[in-house]
Amino acid sequence: PAWKLVTVPDAVPLEVAAALQLQGMTAHYLTHSLYPLKEGDSCLIHAGAGGMGQLAIQLAKMRGAMVIVTVGSEEKAEIARERGADHAILYRDVDFAEVVREITDGEGVNVVYDSVGKDTIRQSIKCLKPRGMLSNNGNASGPIGALDPLTLAEAGSVFFTRPHLADYIPTPQARTERSQDLYRLYGEGRLTVNLDRSFPLADAMAAHDALEGRQTKGKLLLEVGCISAASGSKIGCS
Repeated sequence: PAWKLVTVPDAVPLEVAAALQLQGMTAHYLTHSLYPLKEGDSCLIHAGAGGMGQLAIQLAKMRGAMVIVTVGSEEKAEIARERGADHAILYRDVDFAEVVREITDGEGVNVVYDSVGKDTIRQSIKCLKPRGMLSNNGNASGPIGALDPLTLAEAGSVFFTRPHLADYIPTPQARTERSQDLYRLYGEGRLTVNLDRSFPLADAMAAHDALEGRQTKGKLLLEVGCISAASGSKIGCS
């Protein structure tokens, strides 16, 4: 529907605008609304070198949080550190929950943003402070299955949520405000958007394979062509 359209400033390339619509607004509502990070907070972001992860790192640092991420390789760890991560954990090599506890002197973090799902969710619970928040905002490794509420109680009365972006941009005003804040940060040079690769729409399967294989280091885009307005300016692309 037309109410979901947003105005893209001239200073923002359409490819960047496309990347910020889903991953950017997801990172924004996670760090600003679901659990509004503040100075002195700590957070764990899974898949820190992915498109959403890189944006979440930057937004979390802007809000004054200490940021820990998990990644799958040293190359991805370096990408996450370049975006501002304080600590990068190679989760395949260690028990990331133990490392998080070590980094935080046994306290745990205020919030975990878990976009991986099945492979990480139960260890993510162990990373939290008492009354901390676990956000299961993705299932890259598969659905998490049943979760006994008693597990949350025994972990320190922690909170669990499975958020949906649509509930954080339910009106034209909310969608516009969130997207324009991201465009402003990009225009000011404060937010870096890493566009990994673009695939022709006919190669969408290859894009999905790259995502499922955790081979991405930024945002993937599908090219579906551009539409030109009567003035000749582009009004839709990617």
